Amino acid sequence: MKVHANLRPGQFDFNMTPMIDVVFLLIIFFLVSSHLAKQESQLPLPLPTAETGNEIIDDERPRVVVNVAKDGRVLLAGKPVTLEEIGQRLEFQRSQSGDDLEVRIRCDRDVAYEHVKPIMLAAAEAGVWNVNFAVIRGEDAR
Repeated sequence: MKVHANLRPGQFDFNMTPMIDVVFLLIIFFLVSSHLAKQESQLPLPLPTAETGNEIIDDERPRVVVNVAKDGRVLLAGKPVTLEEIGQRLEFQRSQSGDDLEVRIRCDRDVAYEHVKPIMLAAAEAGVWNVNFAVIRGEDAR
């Protein structure tokens, strides 16, 4: 460790450069991760329409968004995943976030129920009971 010659005896000088580097890396990480999270919920999918339902205000509640493409591919964080991986991710997220975790399923309007049901079962097995479906309000779809 380099000691400055102009320090009085008993004084210490801390090198702040590594801490500043870490802070900048954390800032970049959070900026990139929040941008990816927004992209995930904006993946272009023709969502099903619904005549009833509640509009969910975009709050700060911990949320996992699962996208289901028309061909049945399941995407989590923009990457294709298996149903086993979804179960593991939901269990991990629930252990990190607690019982307040929400699973939002965004699926193509032409997806068969057989592709959605395993996701709901994985959420239930992980102990996540707050499962919502992203839909378009009937009057907005026209």
